[in-house]
This record gives sequence, structure tokens and C-alpha cells, in this order.
Amino acid sequence: MFHLGWFMGSGFSVQTWAMDPWAGNTGHDWMKGDLFVDLAASLERARFDYLLVEDTSMVEDAYGRSMETTLKYGLLAPKCDPVPLIPLLTQRTKHIGIAVTLSTSFYHPFMAARTMTTLDHLTEGRVGLNVVTGSSSRAAQQYGYDELMLHSERYEMAKEWMEAVDALWDSWEEGAVLVDQETPRYADHKKVHTVDFEGKYFRTRGPLNTIPGPQRRPVIVQAGASPAGRDLAAKYAESMLAHGTSIEGMKAFRLDMHRRMKEYGRDPSTLKILFLIDPILGDTDRVAQAREEDMKAAAWSDKAIERRLWGLSYTSGGEFDFSTFDLDKEVPDVWGNGETSTLRTFIEGARGKTLREAIATVDTHAGLAFVGSPDTVAAKMGEAMEEVGGDGFLLSPTVTRRNIAEIADGLAPALRKRGLIRDGYNHSTFRENLLEF
Repeated sequence: MFHLGWFMGSGFSVQTWAMDPWAGNTGHDWMKGDLFVDLAASLERARFDYLLVEDTSMVEDAYGRSMETTLKYGLLAPKCDPVPLIPLLTQRTKHIGIAVTLSTSFYHPFMAARTMTTLDHLTEGRVGLNVVTGSSSRAAQQYGYDELMLHSERYEMAKEWMEAVDALWDSWEEGAVLVDQETPRYADHKKVHTVDFEGKYFRTRGPLNTIPGPQRRPVIVQAGASPAGRDLAAKYAESMLAHGTSIEGMKAFRLDMHRRMKEYGRDPSTLKILFLIDPILGDTDRVAQAREEDMKAAAWSDKAIERRLWGLSYTSGGEFDFSTFDLDKEVPDVWGNGETSTLRTFIEGARGKTLREAIATVDTHAGLAFVGSPDTVAAKMGEAMEEVGGDGFLLSPTVTRRNIAEIADGLAPALRKRGLIRDGYNHSTFRENLLEF
């Protein structure tokens, strides 16, 4: 049995309003949240462990040094703050965990600790925190910085950030809350403590000025695949997004993470590594294979190439404008300050190819290919996870009601029929359900 999550990779945004015939009225009503409420409710019906909501805070202009392509296609913008969306998602659900993204580079530890504790109360213990360090200088400039810190320093800062929020979450002891109406005495002041945290990057006196939530500490999720990202996850995370394009690579990643966790004195079973996939489903294997061929052909279109070049410019942290490179020459060997592992994966996969060929054929996102009917894909997922010995998968289709139905009402029942995923929730909190097996 393994875990399932859904990565909402465009966050609380306009999604694929113009590029997908099944997008419906998304272009006009995405900001109302109904689509995402439908997603959360459907994933709970499918018995997913959690929904992970991405976030960014800029209108990217790295590609062509203009916002034109970003706003023409609605690529990561416009976008709303995901934090207020989280209670809305949990009002229509009772069990599924919801992880929201906060940046350690831009959220002060006190603000983050207080916000997450508030969400833990409002969701009755079903919130998680996806810890990111930021990947764009444009985002940094939104918060008053001239540019984004170097990758290595961002992760040094993230470790200190985690120490600070942990101290704040621990500033109320167990038993501090009394709610004694007779005395009266709401809380025992001797069990509430300042933290007096002072580091290189952050200072906070504490204590947190709200009572601990049902989980005391939200489930920590992490997605960085670089050595620094892996080390942060090994020390703090309880679930991790991982890329894996081969069984061997997935095994190696998992072994590396377990080694790192043991060095921190952690039990490897307390981190659930979910490998990113984007299955292609059809009523039959033949229908699914035809859809895959259509998608491969579409990847060579001018619009698809433009969007992918935009993505590479963004992934570089805005350091490189991929519109300036010759599509019919070899891919340039560049290294940015943004999502460094993603960019390097593309560069390494593009060896011997022109930029045009690489754009259309090198996928840094989807992981192992799963194509076929729901039953065929379910069988392949089960075989892969049995061989890897891993914890599960994080699916990342674009958010349309067609894709939601295919996963929640097609793939998930096929997985459950084979005994590969949970058939119910035995606990009330996100952490308890995640760490159950």
C-alpha cells in the first residue's frame, strides 16, 4: 500500500484557461475557488493523503524581458494568496490534508508560525506547510530586496527559519491551556515561555500569542532536490516531492534520503517520499496511447515551445532569457540561481540535442511514464512502487474537471481495487494519516 498526493503546481491561479478544451469557464471564475474546492472534495473521495498548493508572488518577466508571455498565457500569474483558500477547501472535506506553500526567504518566522497554527485550528489538524526558499529575483523585489540570495545561502537561511518556527510552536507547553472557569484561569503562565531566538537572519522574542493547534506543528513538506534541499528535508520534513525518471534513480534518491535522515537521528519511516508523475489515461490502452502521441506532437508547436522557453527562463531564476538562444543550436550549458536541480536536469537530458529538440522531448517534471487505461496504469504504478520500495506518488495534472474525474473516479478506484491505496481514513489529523503506513 502506498500514499497519493496531488501537486497543484500552478497554485491558486488561472490554470489552463486557453490551452485546454476542458478548461470550462476557468478564465472567468478561477479566483472564486470553486474549482479547487471541487478538486479537494474529489481527492478525498478518491482517498488521497493530501493536496499540495504551490505559490509564487511575482509576474515573471525573464522571458523576452517582458511580462507579455506570462500574461498572454496566464503562466503562474495572475494568482491569489493560497492561505485564505485552505479553510475553504477543508470546509467541504473532513479528512484529506492540505499543504500550503510559504517561502522562508519572505515570511518572517513569527508570521509563519502564527499563520500555520491558526490554519491548524481552522482545519482541525489537517494543514501542512510546504517549505520553499524562493526561486526568482522578481519575487525578492516584491519584498524589498534587490535580488534573490544565492541558492546555498537561501538554504542556510531556511534551516535557521525552521529552528525559529519550531521554537515558537514549542513556546506553549503541554497542559498550558486550562480553561478553568471557576478560578478563573484560562492558561498557566508558567507553561508559556519566550523563545528569545536570535540567529544570523532572524530574531523573534516569542512566545506565540495563540494556543497550540491540534497537531502542535503542521506537517512539513519539502520539494528541493539539490543537496541542500535534501538535507533540509532530511532534518525537518515529513513528506517530500521527488523526481524520478527511472526505477534505479528513484531507489538511489530514497537511499540517499534515508542515509541523511539517519545522520540526523531520524527514523526513515517518518518521511514519506512521493515521486512526481503525470499519468495519461484513456478508456482503453489504445485511446491513452493515442492521447500521448497527440501530446508529443503538440509539444513541437510554436506555442508549446514558447511556453517551455518561458519556463526555462523562470527556472533559471530570471538570470537567462531563453528567447535569445538559437533553437536550432545545441542547448547552452547554463546554471541559474533559481530551481537549480530542475534546470540542470534539463541541461543534462539535452546533451546532443538542439534546443528545439530538447524543448519538445526532455521532460523535467513528469517522472516515470504511465500511459493506459485506469487498470493498466494502476498495475504499472503498483509494480514500480513495489520495486522502489517507496512511499507513493504525487500526481500533477493540470486542474480541469475532466482531469479530476479521470484520477478520482477512474485511476483511484482501480488502485483501491488492487489494495494499493487506502480505502478510508483512520485518524483525524493529517500527520496521523500520513504516518499510518
